[in-house]
Amino acid sequence: MPSPKNNKPHDKSSPVTNHQSPVTNHQPSTTNTLLGAAFLMATSAVGPGFLTQTTVFTQQLLANFGFVILLSILLDLGAQLNIWRIIAVTEKRAQDIANDLFFGLGYVLSALIVIGGFAFNIGNVAGAGLGIEVMSGLNVKIGATISALIAIGLFLLPEAGKAMDNFAKWLGLLMLLLIAYVVFSANPPIGEALVRTVLPQQFDPIATITLVGGTVGGYITFAGGHRLLEAGVKGVDALPLVNRSATTGILVTSFIRYFLFLATLGVVAAGLTLSKDNPPASVFQLAAGQTGYRLFGVLMWSAAITSVIGSAYTSVSFLRTFHPSLEKNHRYLTIGFISISTILFLWIGKPVQILVFVGTLNGFILPIALAVMLIAARNKRLIGTYKHPLWLQMAGWLVVAMMSGMAFYTLTK
Repeated sequence: MPSPKNNKPHDKSSPVTNHQSPVTNHQPSTTNTLLGAAFLMATSAVGPGFLTQTTVFTQQLLANFGFVILLSILLDLGAQLNIWRIIAVTEKRAQDIANDLFFGLGYVLSALIVIGGFAFNIGNVAGAGLGIEVMSGLNVKIGATISALIAIGLFLLPEAGKAMDNFAKWLGLLMLLLIAYVVFSANPPIGEALVRTVLPQQFDPIATITLVGGTVGGYITFAGGHRLLEAGVKGVDALPLVNRSATTGILVTSFIRYFLFLATLGVVAAGLTLSKDNPPASVFQLAAGQTGYRLFGVLMWSAAITSVIGSAYTSVSFLRTFHPSLEKNHRYLTIGFISISTILFLWIGKPVQILVFVGTLNGFILPIALAVMLIAARNKRLIGTYKHPLWLQMAGWLVVAMMSGMAFYTLTK
């Protein structure tokens, strides 16, 4: 296994370049870092909006939704591999790369990411409160407050980065197990699902852009890449590790979504009707009774709390390099981000419409952010002698074109 090395001069715009990589000499530590970044990205994507979007679109498209998931996986890979690799090679965060291309562009990109992440986080906090309510009967707002305090406590730990990695990894595995159990209970028509995943009878561009936007749009695309950079996994020599981490993150997200799709399909195919107020909860309840409903509470809380953490961490990572005081106080910025999101939820409430809207909004942000990174990949001043693979560039621009086209289609609708 190649070790990540820094073959470039110190880059003062990236705060991690002043430290030796903590993963260069210890294979177990390297593995934990790669898995941590992968699961941070995956669990950031798997939030309350993810659960709601998947069940709603499965109800609408039935087995054909499998094709939308397959397409979203390919688009996700095209986006993630490009962005994570370019961050590693330049050894800069995305906003610094954008500012180096054209001064001011990084501030625009950061504004888009932070606004989207902030809006998502209101829904994430709400989802965590809902999960606790389902598990224990506590009021949603009390559950949201408890969850926010847990997330804040994580960032107050001395080694918050490692704690965040482990938290995301174990809760991500728990989510996989919970959904696999419900798939078994729902007894879906797996054969039909597999056929329609490859040969659909119906296609919905709006579902696709919402799905991709909710999986790798906005802040989610950069969560793992920024985490690897902070952990010292950077430079050309680290690219095999970066590829592995990015691919793992996409696969974990995809397995969770496909399992949830199968569970929902099994319930709908049995002629049962999902609740309009909480479609994913009704999938679990209809498939596995009251036990399933309680398990949904665990799933919802796990998905929401990890998304709260991922959203706060990544959004603040887009601000911290703009001034030394922001870098110095980034923990407190993260805590403030979570606190304000929680206060706004307690004040506004009812975030379901926000979740679906922001998933679509993030689908618009993705082609902009990816285009910036692809242009950077051809800038010798940023990448030196590194040559970004032509097939990756072509795949990236194809994602930009498809997402832009679907975004325009969505606007016209």
